[in-house]
Amino acid sequence: MKRIWQISMTLMLAGILTAGCGGGNNEANPSEPQTGKSSNQNTNQGSNSPVNSGESDTSSGTKETDPGDVNKVPSDPALEQLNKMSTEEKIGQLVLVGMDGTTSSAATKELLEKYHVGGFIFYKNNIENTKQALKLFNDLKQENKSNPVPLWMSVDEEGGRVSRMPKDFVKIPTSQAIGKKDSAELSKEIGGILGRELSGFGLNMDFAPVLDINSNPQNPVIGDRSFGNKADLVSRLGLATMEGIKGEKVVPVVKHFPGHGDTSVDSHIGLPVVNHDLTRLRKMELVPFKDAIGDKADVVMIAHLLMPKIDPDHPASFSKKVITDLLRNELGFQGVVISDDMTMGAIEENYDIGKASVSAILAGGNIILVGHDYDKEKIAIHALKNAVNDGTISEDVLNNRVYAILKLKHSYGLSDKSAAGPDVQSINADLKRLLKKYGLQK
Repeated sequence: MKRIWQISMTLMLAGILTAGCGGGNNEANPSEPQTGKSSNQNTNQGSNSPVNSGESDTSSGTKETDPGDVNKVPSDPALEQLNKMSTEEKIGQLVLVGMDGTTSSAATKELLEKYHVGGFIFYKNNIENTKQALKLFNDLKQENKSNPVPLWMSVDEEGGRVSRMPKDFVKIPTSQAIGKKDSAELSKEIGGILGRELSGFGLNMDFAPVLDINSNPQNPVIGDRSFGNKADLVSRLGLATMEGIKGEKVVPVVKHFPGHGDTSVDSHIGLPVVNHDLTRLRKMELVPFKDAIGDKADVVMIAHLLMPKIDPDHPASFSKKVITDLLRNELGFQGVVISDDMTMGAIEENYDIGKASVSAILAGGNIILVGHDYDKEKIAIHALKNAVNDGTISEDVLNNRVYAILKLKHSYGLSDKSAAGPDVQSINADLKRLLKKYGLQK
């Protein structure tokens, strides 16, 4: 099958080069790789692929093309890497995990060496101070050296009350406070500060910005994490923040699709129910996400929300109707989809984590986030492994999901090189000047 994958990808890429980028009325999802299997097997589940990746690897064009070799297939390092990986290594890329404590442990070593996890998310209890955090991050990268793919090193760093950075840093205002200034320039500069803080540590993914619209004053989980209660404001400032983060070579993750703003239940505790139909969502909640996709968002996080008028049977985080039909097919998102944390109460109190993880991949997702509890992380990993082994997750779907992840890691130049550490003094000085300029300094 691996050989079939290689041959078919080469043929498909060659076909694209000779046939151009003409459209067509494709009934199957155009982003699903074609590997010679029956077209009705696990189709229309969405994701980036060698066939239709949303990015061009031939931007240098004809300047480097030998006129006598016009049909030469361009190099695709992500595809080349995929074809060298074992099934276990591919499954590991589907999972991003948390860890306990402030130092590496036997558990983290096993997650890396046995399960080949794709990355880590760090919380406040993992970070004591700048020196300790830098050592932890560099140690984990060193321990990943035997794996073929560098790690996602991620945090929720939004500013305001959702911050993981050490106390050495000047505190960044809430998105709500920034929203009141209604300045895209300020938002982009704040995004740049966030990116500088993370990249200095060697962190490469930020679960920000929040694109939820704070339309419900009783919302217990979003509130001041949102830029405001108007779709155009959230869109404008959210996209500017996204660009600022991206400018520092950190991957921004827009969240929480399809919109967590009008809820009265905290999904960390229970499962929120949102009774809006698509007409309402298209006018309100989806607007910032649609705009972010148009601005080339790389990663979208899916919320644990039950939306009965769209899918009464599955939360958004593992709903095919939400992830494939709405996000991928209607809004045209071709990037990486990650679930919200599968250890949150919305899932734990209502569903089996293993089954939910498999369902999220089949629904069109790429990465399962399991932020807490080593035993639960293993449950998710083993469920994915069993699903691949018994064919529930086909080889085509596995390759499709992992290819998008590798493509993104390559595009941002991820590596497991040790970081030197952030320039705290310079970042703080620049942030203080920025806050003073916009009247946000206390």
